[in-house]
Amino acid sequence: MTIRKKLLLFIPLLVLLVNSVTFFLFQSGKVVQQSYDLMMNRILLYKQSAQAAEDHLKTLYAYLLNPGEDRKAELDRERAKLLELRAALAGLSGASPHTSELTGYLHLLDTQMEQALAALPGGAPARYEEAETTTRFIREEEQHLVDLELSSYQPVYKQIQAENDRMNQLAAAVFVVITLLSVVVAIWISRSVTGPVNRLVEMAGQISRGNLNPEPPPLQSEDELGILSDAFKRMLADLKLLIEKDKERLEMGRLVKELELQALQSQIHPHFLFNTLNALSKLALLEGAERTSDLIVSMSNLLRYNLRKLDRPVTLREELEHVREYVTIQQARFRDRFRFETDIDESALQEPVPALTLQPIVENAFVHGIERMEHGAVIRLAVRQEPEHVCLTVSDNGHGMSEEVRQALLRLEDDNGARPEQGAAKKESTGLGTRNVFKRLQLFFGRSDLVDIDSKPGEGTTVMIRIPRRKEGETAYVPVDDRR
Repeated sequence: MTIRKKLLLFIPLLVLLVNSVTFFLFQSGKVVQQSYDLMMNRILLYKQSAQAAEDHLKTLYAYLLNPGEDRKAELDRERAKLLELRAALAGLSGASPHTSELTGYLHLLDTQMEQALAALPGGAPARYEEAETTTRFIREEEQHLVDLELSSYQPVYKQIQAENDRMNQLAAAVFVVITLLSVVVAIWISRSVTGPVNRLVEMAGQISRGNLNPEPPPLQSEDELGILSDAFKRMLADLKLLIEKDKERLEMGRLVKELELQALQSQIHPHFLFNTLNALSKLALLEGAERTSDLIVSMSNLLRYNLRKLDRPVTLREELEHVREYVTIQQARFRDRFRFETDIDESALQEPVPALTLQPIVENAFVHGIERMEHGAVIRLAVRQEPEHVCLTVSDNGHGMSEEVRQALLRLEDDNGARPEQGAAKKESTGLGTRNVFKRLQLFFGRSDLVDIDSKPGEGTTVMIRIPRRKEGETAYVPVDDRR
């Protein structure tokens, strides 16, 4: 049963019960009130008729003393009033327990009205005294009837009082029962709604805290909350399935990377490669080719540095030595077509940076900046110390880049093919792109405002990196992958 059906069923039933009990109490009180009203109505008619008979006699006396039209009209009104009350009493004679006494009382009223008519001017004046005597009998009979009514209704009155007491007790009992029933129904409906909701909230809280195997709420109802609970369970099962699939995908990606690295290392064994290069360097030195020997040594150092673990920081001094080895190799290729300038603040060279931070940027200046320049190319590397940062600047006077490419680099996005020469250049580079360097810097220092690029087409490019300085007593930065 749905929550809406529960509310539409139990609340009207409760209201109907309350209305039924109220109607019963009202009807019981109405019967008692009718009995009481009937008795009081007869007593009131006795009093009114007796008073009307006296008023009729007084009006007759005034008319006899001073006959006139006004007095005659007043006498007719009193007579009509007495006749109306006499008719009302006659209508109650069938319901009265004292029918014979009431019939005699009505005859007295008739006699008094006949005697009054006989005493009018032109009639027998002695009849007035008879009417006066009859009026006295009417008053006495009225008192007698009232006493009889009170005496006969005394048991009824006691019964009415007892009935009222019983009704009051019943009303109190009904009030207590309805109140308790209302509380029970309200608690039952509330618990049927809030209880499952609270259990779902608790289950959601456990899931938010990382517990993906919470105890499911024991809901067996078929209302909206039962449907919601079933949907919640299905969502949790789907979430577990998605997490498992994501774990499998990440594990697969990790295995693929490991296999690729193992394949690369199997193709180029570092120790064999380094030993071979050292042997070639010694051989070139013995043959008198000193420049060739120096070039082979630089290539050996370059490869040794590139094949080291990239998740460990190095100092700026080590990075600069690596850049010099790379520039030595490029000088053998470009010869006098370019000039490499440096401006180094030696006091800043102990700052830690991620490995392979400067060399990919210098390489990018060669590949995309000055490679196609026949002469006059300049690459400048500057390291200067500032109050809060160590500023690294790599600039060239090459071809520059468009604003779209510059913004894409800063946002670590693809440049959507804006530099078509990049595909060919990748084949000749070390394989660690500029975006990779920027992303590693962001992860290493936990900031995204460390890199700025100033470049326009045909006006060269300047890449500025601001390395946060360590404070006194602060240890070297811990790589992101190793933080706990």
